[in-house]
Amino acid sequence: MPVEVRDRERFIEISAKAEECRIVRNEKKEVAKVKARTRRYLYTIKVPVNELNSFLKQLRCKKIVEILKGGERKEITF
Repeated sequence: MPVEVRDRERFIEISAKAEECRIVRNEKKEVAKVKARTRRYLYTIKVPVNELNSFLKQLRCKKIVEILKGGERKEITF
């Protein structure tokens, strides 16, 4: 069962322990869901699409992947 985190600072701390972070965009609702996979839990946070790039630059994940429509994966680097 995923754990939703509402505090951005806490999510950034969790992302340091994450093996992978995934991004799923919902353009209709103008929200992106960011998921951090750790050994034990899957943590999620919802971020407005217009604030997503600045939020992703703060993450400390080892690997950041965007999930596109159809399940295609695209690795993101900064």
